[in-house]
Amino acid sequence: MSLDDDIARIAEQELRLRFESFDETAAWELGAVIRDEALKRGTPVAIDIRMHGRPLFYFAMSGTSADNADWVRRKGNVTLRYFRSSYGFGRDLLKKGAALGPDSGIDPLQYAPHGGSFPIHVKGTGVVGAITVSGPPQRDDHNLVVAAICRYLLVAVEDLALGPE
Repeated sequence: MSLDDDIARIAEQELRLRFESFDETAAWELGAVIRDEALKRGTPVAIDIRMHGRPLFYFAMSGTSADNADWVRRKGNVTLRYFRSSYGFGRDLLKKGAALGPDSGIDPLQYAPHGGSFPIHVKGTGVVGAITVSGPPQRDDHNLVVAAICRYLLVAVEDLALGPE
């Protein structure tokens, strides 16, 4: 897929993958779906689901490290600040030839515009949190979260998945 195709598909994902409601039970259930998807793919990940800065679900699979926890935090910060998926935000930066840093007033040690964090958007409310994973390469991180949300919301992932880069 081209960069423009990625940006358009991610915008469609962000528009269609919205929740009717979201609470602690939903976080637990979705976290388990993400874990199941990661196990099925044979990829170890750290999973973090939070609302309003409040952690609701965290699980680090065997094979992850403290670095994954830091990536989760940094990618989640992008989603919580910009109300976008971290991969979508990063793809937009790439298209513009821009980066986070002193010129943007954003500390890259606190924000990572890499794949793996997706907004929890509740219909009629807006973005209330972030679902974030870290483990495989960033495109795979993004696709893992999207596939799990699709499974949870009963949306056909084939309609929304990003193809190979």
